[in-house]
Amino acid sequence: MARIVYAMLMSLDGYIAGPDGDIALPVPEGELHRHFSDMMRQTSIALCGRRMYEVMRFWDGPDRETGAEIGRDFARAWRETPKIVFSTTLREVGPNARLANGDVENVVKSLRSEADSQITVAGADLAAHLARSGLIDEYRLYMHPVVLGGGKPYFQSGVSLTLRPLGKESLTQGVTLLRYAPAG
Repeated sequence: MARIVYAMLMSLDGYIAGPDGDIALPVPEGELHRHFSDMMRQTSIALCGRRMYEVMRFWDGPDRETGAEIGRDFARAWRETPKIVFSTTLREVGPNARLANGDVENVVKSLRSEADSQITVAGADLAAHLARSGLIDEYRLYMHPVVLGGGKPYFQSGVSLTLRPLGKESLTQGVTLLRYAPAG
């Protein structure tokens, strides 16, 4: 059975996007970018909310095959990873992606029982729904040394969790990875 992991880069004050919804965090470079490429390659299925999927579609573009090798590497990993996009407004999705607009819990439970490795969750709203349903096995908070002062929080309101620490790792660009699991 697969483990479900919610992993996002965030500011020290807990935001994954700025007040206007823009991704206001510094772009991962070098070793940090490679870390995220490796994580994508370890992912058997990526679960995305609509907004996060639309941001990540950047990596589907044909121009991603040009430029720095590190970007091309992530683009390949992104394109090779099957994606399930949860949306009630999208009518179509790109390559290697499937649209799901039904019962999120049942879809995710079915995927979890079919997959045998890591399933990642991208998007705070989707993660909140899964957290309230007790479906997230690990929370990875990539704390970037930036303060945004507001915006889209990593943990949405209405999510109440007791977590136990799994580990801490210092990464490049001053990022600290904090890993937690539900305490229950």
